[in-house]
Amino acid sequence: MAYDQRRRVAYEAARLLYQREEKNRYRAKRRAAERLLGEAVQPRDLPTDREIRTQIEAVRQVSEGDSPLVSAKKLGQFPKDRSRLFETLLLPLESVRENRNLHPEGDALYHSLQVFALARDALPYDEEFLTAALLHDVGKAIDPRDHVAAALEALDGAITPRTAWLIEHHVLGLGLREGTLGVRLRHRLEASENFEELKLLADCDRRGRAVGVPVPDVPAALDYLRNLALENGD
Repeated sequence: MAYDQRRRVAYEAARLLYQREEKNRYRAKRRAAERLLGEAVQPRDLPTDREIRTQIEAVRQVSEGDSPLVSAKKLGQFPKDRSRLFETLLLPLESVRENRNLHPEGDALYHSLQVFALARDALPYDEEFLTAALLHDVGKAIDPRDHVAAALEALDGAITPRTAWLIEHHVLGLGLREGTLGVRLRHRLEASENFEELKLLADCDRRGRAVGVPVPDVPAALDYLRNLALENGD
């Protein structure tokens, strides 16, 4: 999808959300794409949630009579210099050996890079989702007994609330994928606007356990995220 098409779809999706014609971001994106382009669009080509948030501000400005410049304010900004922190947390995962029955691929770093590569293939423009995919298991080198809490504490202030939510719930996402969650817990997850991405993350997590597949190295993965951040104006 060309850049101007993405921006138009993002703006229309933001309008649908702002005017409460849709409550779910993913459905708003799909509806906007079909309305403007006349056809269904692959999930990987849809605007990211960050693009939608930026356009929601533009819709608000237009609705309230303010200047409609889309670039007037970027929402959800967070620290630019995160690569060193992410690298510091990722590299120790190479020494984390997991249960071969569950993780035949071997170490937690190789697994994380596989998950990132699969996530990048699925949603190449979604920086927040890709960050969650790359960092979802960093807590295993800190506290294997509760790697989720350890990861969230180590990443506090360096990731967005959406990325944090995906990391926080990625284990439940696996349970959802495998059909082991109770009805009440499933309904709670379904109520989140990030439910579709959580399911996708769980799918990448489960598939990212292959032996001998090529993956990007840590610098390449971080460079990809850094370039996305620059494109998004972070």
